[in-house]
Amino acid sequence: MSAARAATAVVALSALAVGLVTWGASGPRSARIALYSEGVVLEADGSRTLVPEGAEPLLHDGTRVLDDPTTDTDDALAAEQRAWLAAGDLPGAEGPYADLVTDALLDLHTLVLDDGAAVAAWSPYWRYVWPRDSSFVAVALARTGHVEDALAILDFLAGVQEPDGSFQARYLPDGTGDTPDDRGEQTDGTGWVLWAAHEVAIAADDPVATATTLRPLVDITARHAERLVAGDGLPEASPDYWEVHESELTLGTVAPVLAGLEGASAFYTLLGDATAAAAARSAADLTRTAIQEDFDEFGRYADGDLADAASAFTLPPFQPTALDGALSAWQESAADMARPAGGLAPGAGWRQDGISWTPQTSLYALTAASNGDRDQAVAWLDWLDAHRTDLGALPEKVLDDGSPAAVAPLAWTAACVVLAVDALDD
Repeated sequence: MSAARAATAVVALSALAVGLVTWGASGPRSARIALYSEGVVLEADGSRTLVPEGAEPLLHDGTRVLDDPTTDTDDALAAEQRAWLAAGDLPGAEGPYADLVTDALLDLHTLVLDDGAAVAAWSPYWRYVWPRDSSFVAVALARTGHVEDALAILDFLAGVQEPDGSFQARYLPDGTGDTPDDRGEQTDGTGWVLWAAHEVAIAADDPVATATTLRPLVDITARHAERLVAGDGLPEASPDYWEVHESELTLGTVAPVLAGLEGASAFYTLLGDATAAAAARSAADLTRTAIQEDFDEFGRYADGDLADAASAFTLPPFQPTALDGALSAWQESAADMARPAGGLAPGAGWRQDGISWTPQTSLYALTAASNGDRDQAVAWLDWLDAHRTDLGALPEKVLDDGSPAAVAPLAWTAACVVLAVDALDD
């Protein structure tokens, strides 16, 4: 690993995996991170509150609504959440993951605010809107029959988008377009929003009408994506889902851009706009060729020396067809990212602190289910199901001893779980 990449891994630890690390004779052994909450629930007035670790709140059956015996206001709120769940489809309803998916959907419903802001989690430092996470939530909700909720999420993103079609790394959930810090633009958001817009459209009862509603968002975002890859097919370096500064282009940036361009081409084809479809198709072909040539081993960086969870982004459901050689590279990557408790790290270059990350583990469950590897999808879903909090929420991290840690629930993980079980149903 180069000095620059080693520095990136150190920054990644401080940025995303803060905890007390114990050390052995040969280096770091394990990290101890608290469970910040058992989950998030709704109070009678509709406000959200975190449930402290070890607490056992009384909830209305089948909801994330606190049952307050001193008032009946919460009864209506509970009935509303039950009705919302019943109005959609429940992937795996007749199978072993019915409870897992029910809780994941209830958590997603609770984490999406009235203005369509889908926050990553309710803990303070995660109570922001990431375009990436929001895109996955929108697709999960659309696939389960909650298209209006998905459209509200994409409408929120359209409202905070930069005039040139780009997106900042994350936003405050108040709809002002303000950001909580100076992280700056994050290019993968462009790709994820385009991918999500197409997925939401085709999940709707009337795909053409839904695509027509989404067209202003897709138009400005697709033009930006096309400009990003004009020339050699590759965008400039940008932070990706690792949330750290990168001076070198990563697969975690370019693969989502390709997914977005592929989605945009299909989106315009759905609308019958051959000119716009051809422009997106040309950009997608250029980028696909560039990835095949420069990221031929599907590692984090172009030379392919570090396996990365972004290899999943080069396969269905993110691409219409897998890039050449991507499936075997993705299959092999899991061994390099495996962690003691049974989950995965974001990449082989991630800190060896023993922590499993549920976003990447659930992403691999989704990818396995979408590519016909049912046994592997089931194995990862079983693992995720077994490592939820006592409230049933999916945490961000799992320690080496199997303990859930950090924020819970995490929207990206919940969305991937819903989509993975839905893919198994297909």
